[in-house]
Amino acid sequence: MSDTKSGDDKTLTVNKKTTLTLKRPEQGTIRQNFPHGRTNAVVVETKKRKFEMPGATKREPVQVVTAFKPKTPQPQPQVQLRETPRPQPDRSGMVLNQLSTEELDARRRALEGSKARENEERVRAAEEAKRRTAEEERRKREREDSARRQAEEEARIKAEAEARARAEEAAKRRAPQLDTRTQTEDEEESERRPARTVAGPVKRLVKPEPARPARTKGEADRRQGKLTLSTATSSEDGDTARARSIASMRRRQEKFKRAMYQEQREKISREVTLPETITIADLANRMSERAVDIVKFFMKQGQILKPGDVIDADTAELVASEFGHTVKRVAESDIEEGLFNIPDRPEDLVSRPPVVTIMGHVDHGKTSLLDAIRNANVVAGEAGGITQHIGAYQVEKNGQKITFIDTPGHAAFTAMRARGAQATDIAVLVVAADDAVMPQTVESINHAKAANVPMIVAINKIDKPQANPQKVRTELLRHEVVVEEMGGDTLDVEVSATKGTNLDKLLEAILLQAEVLDLKANPDRTSEGVVIEAKLDKGRGPVATVLVQTGTLMPGDIIVAGNEWGRVRALVNDRGEHVDEAPPAMPVEVLGLQGTPQAGDRFAVVNNEARAREITEYRQRLAREKAVARHAGQRGSLEQMMSQLQTSGLKEFPLVIKGDVQGSIEAISAALDKLGTDEVKARIIHAGAGAITESDVSLAETSGAAIIGFNVHANTQARTAAEQAGIEIRYYNIIYNLVDDVKAAMSGLLSPERRETFLGNAEILEVFNITKVGKVAGCRVTEGKVERGAGVRLIRDNVVIHEGTLKTLKRFKDEVAEVPAGQECGMAFANYEDIRAGDVIECYRVEMVSRTL
Repeated sequence: MSDTKSGDDKTLTVNKKTTLTLKRPEQGTIRQNFPHGRTNAVVVETKKRKFEMPGATKREPVQVVTAFKPKTPQPQPQVQLRETPRPQPDRSGMVLNQLSTEELDARRRALEGSKARENEERVRAAEEAKRRTAEEERRKREREDSARRQAEEEARIKAEAEARARAEEAAKRRAPQLDTRTQTEDEEESERRPARTVAGPVKRLVKPEPARPARTKGEADRRQGKLTLSTATSSEDGDTARARSIASMRRRQEKFKRAMYQEQREKISREVTLPETITIADLANRMSERAVDIVKFFMKQGQILKPGDVIDADTAELVASEFGHTVKRVAESDIEEGLFNIPDRPEDLVSRPPVVTIMGHVDHGKTSLLDAIRNANVVAGEAGGITQHIGAYQVEKNGQKITFIDTPGHAAFTAMRARGAQATDIAVLVVAADDAVMPQTVESINHAKAANVPMIVAINKIDKPQANPQKVRTELLRHEVVVEEMGGDTLDVEVSATKGTNLDKLLEAILLQAEVLDLKANPDRTSEGVVIEAKLDKGRGPVATVLVQTGTLMPGDIIVAGNEWGRVRALVNDRGEHVDEAPPAMPVEVLGLQGTPQAGDRFAVVNNEARAREITEYRQRLAREKAVARHAGQRGSLEQMMSQLQTSGLKEFPLVIKGDVQGSIEAISAALDKLGTDEVKARIIHAGAGAITESDVSLAETSGAAIIGFNVHANTQARTAAEQAGIEIRYYNIIYNLVDDVKAAMSGLLSPERRETFLGNAEILEVFNITKVGKVAGCRVTEGKVERGAGVRLIRDNVVIHEGTLKTLKRFKDEVAEVPAGQECGMAFANYEDIRAGDVIECYRVEMVSRTL
């Protein structure tokens, strides 16, 4: 072992061939090989090593080696084993206290011999220990010599490599000077030194002879590290200062990095806006912190989270407070703030046309009345003459415009009528003079009252002979609708849609009511309104019929309608003409939406696409969460589903419904839901607006559903796929027929009803035990008749003790089909013989009757 000291560093080297001892070596030498034959010896030392200061007393390694005892155990003294033996008792139990002189001499000689042998063994052990110590000293000196020779060899190789590198660096520095010399200087040099050529010094500069060190390297210069460019260019000779080792440079760089990362920067406190839920990455971005730091914070709290995980607002507030930021809590619904119900200044308001809704019972002439007002044939376009869509139209009377909304009168369109009432200013209640008030008329009255809109009663069909307008006014009194003729404040007009009678009076009444209401709106602001109807057009895509309630809608506006958004590509009025703008109270068709909104959704114009996308994403997420919550109770494990089916016995009729518009689909879904009972119900797998496609057929094939098309048809590919899969596609254009067919199909899923028919009673007179037959009851039929194969009950003391079937029915010795009342017969039960005299046999017939909804 040798100590070497160079500069301020002190290293203790140990040869790699050090023998194993109880004390682990704390350092070693590793040789590094570099290109071009260069090598370097690096000291690897533990960080816990404490180096001694210069001048301190060195602890020689010999002390460490000689501190251990030889492994050969020392011989133990034998004196303790050769003590004078205790007196032995003789057979009589007496101890011999007197010994003879010969025995004492023998014992003394034996003791002296034992002591002599112990002394010899002690001397031999001391010599062995001394010899072993000398051997250890010799081996240690050999190891030190070997380590010193190896270190000298490494230092010599390193010195040669460093000298070669310094020579190359010096040559590189002098080479540009040779290149910059002019030709005249070269000629002068050649004249002064005619014996030497130019190639001589150049060759010697390019391949210099390795420089020998001027003196022998001392112990301080042997352990030099990697040669750097700065040390090589600082001096020309080999007496350069010792360079830092690679390990030292690496430690310095790591320390610099730690200091850089742990540098205390000025903390900036920010106001962090927190929604109801937020991801860790988004929270870190809002706080201007690293997501890794937030993850580490959660790890300290015992939670393992990823930057993409979502946390709630309370947890995010705690994290932001821990990082020294302030928090501003906002709800997700806040993104809709400022979207609707923006207040207007009174000076900006101008008069607008009234929005009138035509309401009433089915087939009371609502569409015909509107048709007569518009001078157009609207009713011809509806299947069966029944309005199944909400139509919005605008007419002009005396230079003033009136917007009409026609709603279906069928019971299935209650929700659509409710939406129509909410979007209206005046409700026109159409009542047929021959039918008077009907159920849907009452519903229309309730919707108008709920929307808090004034009503005008239009008593239609006064041209019919059986018309009785006074009966209509009287029946309206029961529903708290008092017309002016009866002393109330509700206007009423007797009209005839087919003859065109009193239509002008109806329009004047509407304008008069609008003047009383003083309807105003601000056209110079962002537009708001309501979606009257929406459909998926094959050539134009999603088309929404909207009613502008305030502001002016123009092409290019970005609108949000329910869960959908889009940029308005075109505006089409009720006559199919493209318009440049839609002022308040004007119904138009909007093209350009991303999807089909729901009928009744409100729409509004937003500033940019980013906000529109943010609002629709929030609404879609809200709709998904509601759907999940609604169906959460329906989902469960397979065992729960099977047990539910066994207990409830509920059967489902799966359907895939495609319609032309969204409102019709809603009406069909509502009508089918009402058909359901505790035993069977219609399950709508999918419902959407648009034509029937291959994906609908695939869905129906997977779920075993039937496909229903309402005012739509399947394309060629869908028809081919349906034929191959055996899927039935039904087409309808009248909602009555659709509901009736589905009702009949669902009735087929109902289990038949078990109906019991009483046949007669028989009294057992005597019981006979017949061999190979068993017990046979001799009976008399007391009431009705008894049939063979019918169901029987055995009644004893007015208690039914058995229920089964008749095995045998005989009259005397002949088998008979039936026995009437008053006659005697023999009966035997199937698999039952506990019969007694006096029991009563009741005979009945069981019938299974099919049920309907």
